[in-house]
Amino acid sequence: METTKLQAEVRELRGKGPARRLRAEGKLPAVFYGPGQEPIALTLDPKEVVAPLRGAFGRNSLFSVSVDGAEHLAMVRDLSVEPVSRELLHVDLLKVDVSRPITTKVPVRATGRAIGVVKGGKLQVARRVLPVRCVPTAIPAELVIDVTEIDMMQTFDVQDLNLPEGVEVLLPAVQTLAAVVEDKRAAREAEKKAAEEAKTAEA
Repeated sequence: METTKLQAEVRELRGKGPARRLRAEGKLPAVFYGPGQEPIALTLDPKEVVAPLRGAFGRNSLFSVSVDGAEHLAMVRDLSVEPVSRELLHVDLLKVDVSRPITTKVPVRATGRAIGVVKGGKLQVARRVLPVRCVPTAIPAELVIDVTEIDMMQTFDVQDLNLPEGVEVLLPAVQTLAAVVEDKRAAREAEKKAAEEAKTAEA
């Protein structure tokens, strides 16, 4: 995973008033903290933060924060946005270590057309995100569920995932992620249609 460089300025004034003034100047107030790191109030360029957050890795994006000439690796721990405009108001940056695994959430995407769906079944995806543990640089943008081989009344479990090296999903191996079940609505409609056709034939 690539990292985005953030040029940060240490700010002395804290509180809502100074934060509002910073935002009025087109700047983003932030706090940087983590293991062995005392919290530091920072000022960032919001564009440098927003672009990666809207990219493939989203909240799992890695940032290289330059503070007083020193480089630190960080991830977004928390953020605040304006409810209407969705403008980024504040961000908390957590210091991370490339050699220490962390726990985060990764989105899940289903791909393919299941055999069971072709036969008239209905695909159900149980989870849209998965908890994973790995070093920060190994976090995948997404985890893919290939449903192609799932037949009627079969499941795709955690153990069936093709995981990148060093990535662990923090769920039981037999936890169901997707399944093909009977499409009861379609079955009822088919029965209704068959009954109507039978009545027509009798008439």
